[in-house]
Amino acid sequence: MRFPSDDELMDGPNAFDDFDDVEATESDELEVDADAGSALENDETTGLIDANYDENFRAGFVAIVGRPNVGKSTLTNALVGEKIAITSNRPETTRHAVRGVVQGDDYQLVLVDTPGYHRPRTLLGERLNDEVRDSLANVDAIVFCLPADQKVGPGDDFIARQLRGVKAPVIAVATKMDAASRERVVKHLISIEQLGDWDAIIPVSAVKGQQVDALKELLAERMPLSPPLYPRDMATDESRDVMIAELIREAALEGVREELPHSLAVQVEEIIERKKKPNQKYPPMLDIHVNLYVERDSQKAIIIGRGGSRLKHVGMRARREVEAYLGRRVYLHLHVRTAKDWQRDPKMLGKLGF
Repeated sequence: MRFPSDDELMDGPNAFDDFDDVEATESDELEVDADAGSALENDETTGLIDANYDENFRAGFVAIVGRPNVGKSTLTNALVGEKIAITSNRPETTRHAVRGVVQGDDYQLVLVDTPGYHRPRTLLGERLNDEVRDSLANVDAIVFCLPADQKVGPGDDFIARQLRGVKAPVIAVATKMDAASRERVVKHLISIEQLGDWDAIIPVSAVKGQQVDALKELLAERMPLSPPLYPRDMATDESRDVMIAELIREAALEGVREELPHSLAVQVEEIIERKKKPNQKYPPMLDIHVNLYVERDSQKAIIIGRGGSRLKHVGMRARREVEAYLGRRVYLHLHVRTAKDWQRDPKMLGKLGF
């Protein structure tokens, strides 16, 4: 398999602009307290990999690829059975390869939800494409997502050509079948068949759960005989801080302008556990300090909103998701900062984990 070089994909050289860190003022910060109510219990028990696995057990890695915004993250969450990847109707929502673990009775699928493969125009774009290349290097099967509510286009054809030399079986999945008529889905499946020589083709609706179990079985049949690769109760190997940052970024992406999703980065700076009160039986609240980086002051104003109204909404929505993920109450401290053209700054990209 050959992927084009970064030089072939880029229009020209990147400009590495200086990093301009504008410190947050009082209006740039918002503290979001958790609602009063009964605290949630936090169970962090981890299952162990069973050494006495069945000799017919199958386990392996599956890469999920496709253009940006074709339903890869939604499909990943549906296959795993819980939310481990954030979703949005904005392209390039996924910024790094997210691993989710599908636990079957006699199989285990380790899913790698990759960023959408695209023509990069920034250093960040280059590194997102590197994520896709790395994900395809050593997998046992590939899921190629093509949304049924869109015609097969040049981007799909480009990815299909890159997959022709892959040794791993490729299953072409017509995602979003619930968003298209039956006639449209049939035409789409024919177009997919003409696009390449696939190991299997299947229509799926991740939102409604249609054909999700069938896709699991198709993938399980193609996994090698192997003991479980992860503990049998694990859903993802994503770190706590990254998951929290992603949940906050998802909340911040809701209803924003077109250009902002690409310019927004979120980083958890610090998590501090409060002191337990006397006779307190539930876990103490966590103070979570988070930086939201944008590239221009005008974007900072979009995130904050008039009088901090939008940032407060982001904090309230994110708090619910973070509490559900951690299983305990949290207090979010959101700080909006400007990092000029951070997508082109290698030092800033390194700081943000790209």
